[in-house]
Amino acid sequence: MKSFRYVRAHSVDEATAAHAGRATSRYLGGGTNLVDLMKLGVERPETLIDVSRLPLDGVAELADGSLRVGATVRNSDLASHPLVRARHPVLSQALLAGASGQLRNMATTGGNLLQRTRCPYFQDPAKPCNKREPGSGCGAREGVHRDHAVLGHSAQCIATHPSDMAVALAALDARVELQGVRGTRTVAAADFHRLPGDRPQTDTELAHGELITAVLLPPPAPGTVSAYRKARDRASYAFALASVAVVLAVREGTVAEVRIAFGGLAHRPWRARRAEEALQGAVPGDEAFERALDAELAAAEPLRDNAFKVPLARNLACDVLRRLTRPDHPEHPEHPEHPDRATGP
Repeated sequence: MKSFRYVRAHSVDEATAAHAGRATSRYLGGGTNLVDLMKLGVERPETLIDVSRLPLDGVAELADGSLRVGATVRNSDLASHPLVRARHPVLSQALLAGASGQLRNMATTGGNLLQRTRCPYFQDPAKPCNKREPGSGCGAREGVHRDHAVLGHSAQCIATHPSDMAVALAALDARVELQGVRGTRTVAAADFHRLPGDRPQTDTELAHGELITAVLLPPPAPGTVSAYRKARDRASYAFALASVAVVLAVREGTVAEVRIAFGGLAHRPWRARRAEEALQGAVPGDEAFERALDAELAAAEPLRDNAFKVPLARNLACDVLRRLTRPDHPEHPEHPEHPDRATGP
């Protein structure tokens, strides 16, 4: 066992000060990913800064109707929060699709965003991985890569980001609030995670020592509906082969607002900007949906064993768009039998 220094922070300022200047420091929240990586020998921090007791565990409604979600809010609590279920069902559904009930009871909002890839080459120190050890090579490229990226990958890394929650946040135009020794800033959730490029070891735009303090959810526009769908090898406790989050508003028979994000396809949640542009102002229907998604997924570069992800993602997204634009369907949020209409505020 490798020894490490443990610091229990009592304020955000104390946490960021303890982290600053220590290259191998790590913040500890629920520990559902970091502790596993420490056991595997992938993470070897010299200092752990426990932020789990900081006063960041609330969901607050702001004056403009937006929600401020503290970084230590547990995934279970966020998924079941009445305002989240009523206004942002896509986020509640994404959280409930992730991990297991026991893990959701421990995992935090900030930790979920910072979880690292589940690529088996990254998780095994005996195998080559540019993300874990820059310059060692990417074992997955010629090895086992069925679960890996088809969009935005590079010669250095083909890993995917595992979070379900982050996909929903990208589609919601959420912002991530960060605090460091130099002050506070926010970053769009869709831009928080990086594509690998030639620096696959850098997962996010987080500066060294910065701490996620909150996620900001903008108020939904009138008539907005949303949903999350995930395809995986088994019905629970499995990461996405492909997933999709859709936020949509149809007014006067045309698409007035649409945001789409894919999970399981790239090194970060993939915001489908081409598809969104193609659907803006369109009459909703299968032809429009398929044309828009084909335009988006034309950029895919599947590898030897994962080309199935492209039609899988296309079909998932088409199905969600179809359901969200059919008020007579039981899964449409305005349908009287939809569960969130029965249990929401």
